[in-house]
Order: sequence, then C-alpha cells, then structure tokens
Amino acid sequence: MIGPDFGGSRKKGKPESGAFELGQGGMNETAKLKERAALASIAASALLTLGKLVAGVLSGSLALISEAGHGLLDTGATILTWFAIKAADKPADDEHHYGHGKIEAVAALIETGLLMLLAGAVVFEAIRRLFFNEAHSVEATWLTYGVLIVSIVVDFVRWQSLAKIAKETRSDALAADALHFSSDLVASACVLAGLVAMHFGFKQGDALAAVGVAVFIAIAGFRLGTRTFHTLTDAAPLELTNDIRKLVEATPGVIDIEDLRMRPAGSNVFGEVSIAVGRTLSPERIVVIREAVSNAIRAKFPHAEVTVRATPRALDNETVLERVLLTASRRRLAVHHVTVQQVEGRTSVSLDLEVDGRMTHGAAHDIASGLEDAIQAELGADVEVETHIEPLEIRELEGRPADPAIAQNIADALAARAAESGPIGDVHDVRVRHTDGGFVVNYHCRIDAGISVLDAHTAVDQLDHRVRTLFPDVIRVVGHAEPKQV
Repeated sequence: MIGPDFGGSRKKGKPESGAFELGQGGMNETAKLKERAALASIAASALLTLGKLVAGVLSGSLALISEAGHGLLDTGATILTWFAIKAADKPADDEHHYGHGKIEAVAALIETGLLMLLAGAVVFEAIRRLFFNEAHSVEATWLTYGVLIVSIVVDFVRWQSLAKIAKETRSDALAADALHFSSDLVASACVLAGLVAMHFGFKQGDALAAVGVAVFIAIAGFRLGTRTFHTLTDAAPLELTNDIRKLVEATPGVIDIEDLRMRPAGSNVFGEVSIAVGRTLSPERIVVIREAVSNAIRAKFPHAEVTVRATPRALDNETVLERVLLTASRRRLAVHHVTVQQVEGRTSVSLDLEVDGRMTHGAAHDIASGLEDAIQAELGADVEVETHIEPLEIRELEGRPADPAIAQNIADALAARAAESGPIGDVHDVRVRHTDGGFVVNYHCRIDAGISVLDAHTAVDQLDHRVRTLFPDVIRVVGHAEPKQV
C-alpha cells in the first residue's frame, strides 16, 4: 500500500531541503575565475594565431596556415566562451528556473560546428595537393620553427590551466577551450614534424601534416560535440548518479530507491530522488530520513541540487498489531490494549477505543464501527474486530493539593500494600491532588529491573486497584515504576 508523498514542493527563490545553493561570495569568486581564464585564453589564442599566420604565409606551409585558421576559429570560440560564461552565471529567474548554465553548452555546440568545417576545408586542400600533384614549395625559417615551438609550450600551459579550472568550476565552455588547446598542441607538433620531413626531402610531409592536423581537429570536435550533445539532451552523469545511489541506499531508514533522475545544467547538476520508507513510521520520522538523505548528498556533492521525496511503503514484515495501530493513527483515534488472537485459523482483534466522554453513545458507536471497518479493509474482511469504548477526559481538570492528612493516609496505604505485593518497593514522591471529580494520585516506586514489562505493569496495576478500593474518592492512580538501584 502506498501512502502519501512527503516530498514537498519547490518554492520560487528558495532551495529544497535537499538542494545546494552556493553563497553569493562563492558564486562571484567562481564567476571571476572563469572569466579571467576565458580572457587569458582569448589573448593566448589571438597571439598564437597571428604568429602562425605570419609564419605560414612567409613559409608557404599549408599545415601552418591550416593551424592559423584553426587558431582563428579558436579565438572566435574563446570570445564566444567568454560571453557564454558571463551569461551562464546569471542566477535563476522566472523564465529559467534551473539557471542559465546550458548557455555554455550552446556555445560549445557552435564551437563543434566550426571545428568540423575547418577540418573539412583542411582535408580538401591536403588531398588536392597529395593526389593531384600540385606541388607547393615550403620554405621554413627560424621564425616558422620558433612560432611552432612557442605555440606548443603555450598550448601545454593553457591546456593544463584550463583543464584544472574547468574541473574546479564544472564549466563546459572552459572544458571545450581546454580541449582546443590540447588538440592545438598535437596539431602544432604534427606541423613541426611535417616541416622537418620536408627539410630532409620528403615533399609531401607538409600536406600529410595538414591531414594530421585535420584529424586531430575532427577528433577534438567529435569529443566536444559528444559531451555537448549529452548536456543538451539531459544525459544522466552515470558516475555521479551511481555514487548518489550508493549514498542514498546507505542512509538509515531508506528501504528502496523508487526513482533517481539527474541532469547536468552548466556547472551544476539537478536531480530528483524518490525513496521508499516504512509506512508505519511517524510523519516526523519520515521527514528526518528525507533530510538525512538531502544532507548526505549536499555534503559530498555540493554541486548537485537534488530534491528528495519520501513515499511510505507497506513492508512484508509488518505485524497485525502495527497495522492496527497504523489504521487507528490515520483516523486520529486513541487505542490501547490491542489483543491479537488466532482462533481456529481466524484472526481476532480486540482493542480499547478512547473517545470524548461527553460524546453521545450513538456518535461514539459510529466512530467505533468506522474503525472496525477500516481495520477489516486493512487486514481482510474475514478478520474479527471488536472494540471496547472508553471515555476520554478531554477537559483539563482544575487540581489543588489535597488535605495533608488525606494525602498521608493514601501514601501510607500505598507503602503498606506495596510491601504485601512483593515486586514493588520504596514507594516515594507521592502526590495527591483534589479535583472536582475526585482525587488524582501520582507516585514513584522501584521494581526489579529483570522482570518483564508485562509483570511490572501487572504489579503496579494491582497496587493501584487496591488503593482505589480503599479510597473510593480516588478517580485516578498513576504509578511510575523505576528499576531498583543495585
């Protein structure tokens, strides 16, 4: 049987209890770090592109000119990245409830298209030179080699720096830039190898190097495109999803995970997890379990904003007693002395039902009948259910200390009868109050810690009954039994 959903709804401007929200200072620092990295990439790409273009034109190297074209696109892409980062860091609003993080993915998608176009153009020109014998002289100078060596060094430094920042900030756009610089590094190495080959007489070295450049550009574009496609189509981050699943399953009180959905959005990951909990738990306990799951996820994965929902579920090991008490609690009825019997293969349930003593008997009987029907609906129509209706004192009684002589007589009677009963001893802290209905007696006593709860209750109940027999004006005796001190 599925109970109500204790998930709660998302309120505008406020995170879920299971959601993580960066502080304003943290968001500003992250945004500044990403913007500085993007601006540095723009400067590095522009300078390297200019150097490669000059060296390529002077030397006539197709591979180097191709690299300059690649660099020009990279410069445009890094400028696009900078604008995308500024837009993606805007907070959520009424139209974009999950923020603007996917703008970075859109920028990365545009970069993917540009990379593929460049790779196609380079391959076309290289094939024309290789297979149509269109010789092209290349005169590599110290400037050509110097530009390539500097480019390799700068590409390596920028690749490492951007990869680190992209990982820290979880930025798709900066990750795309890091991928660009890593492919630039390999491409520049290919160009350098081609020029060296031509220097030693292998005339097709430059064209083959251009093909190598195109291949690496295409590989970079494919990798970037795949990652961007997954982001834009809300592909679940498998590793993170599995880690969160293990974390939730390990949380005490969670029976099962009914649903777990995760999707990336810029530097954050949004998700929902629906957990199953025992339906016999109190609503307060269910809320505690749900918050424990939320806190565990937030502590280990601060970039994940996860909404946690808890659904009560019937367990196979629920006892008849638990199911009866659950049925009564759903109807907000007070029951006690629940007795479950198996009589000739048939389950019989009897219980005491407390209702307002001022209520008419007819109204009380309707309540009892409704509870009996509900218990049979839960346990089965063939189950026998009998209720005993008891009056429940709703109003608060005005009490005052009883006459000291009467109080002392009652205290003495408790001590004397306790000495006769055996298990009970050391009656103390006796309080007798006089009310409009009669005397209410409270007392403490000590009893052997090793006896069962049933035996202890029986002993205290017998003592209470003896006192009420001796003092008819006593309407209530409440005995609190404490373990005997060793």
